[in-house]
Amino acid sequence: MAWQNYKQLNVWNKSMELTDAVYDLIEKMPKTEQFSLAAQLRRAVISVPSNIAEGNGRVSAKEFKQFLSVAKGSVYEVETQLLIGVRRQFFSQADAEIALSLCDDVSRMLTGLIFHLNKKLS
Repeated sequence: MAWQNYKQLNVWNKSMELTDAVYDLIEKMPKTEQFSLAAQLRRAVISVPSNIAEGNGRVSAKEFKQFLSVAKGSVYEVETQLLIGVRRQFFSQADAEIALSLCDDVSRMLTGLIFHLNKKLS
């Protein structure tokens, strides 16, 4: 049940911005991290817009909501990994601020969309 083209969803577009911001930070990481934290960050951040898109193509609001919940979990995973990167001094807090702010935005937007779908289901 495609609610609308997923590319028109504000939350999908914002999650794509998050993906770009995280990829920019990964470039600052030491090469020794390319197969550990950097690789995990890539998988987690890619999961956010991917789950939004996949859920949008599902047949019911309940299924869509489940994929949005997975996407929200991935946002928290990205945020945690960014904070680890700051703690390990792979990049500065200032460098990470755009991505961390986007994590907050995407998380709030997902919460709002999940709330909206919950209203439709009840």
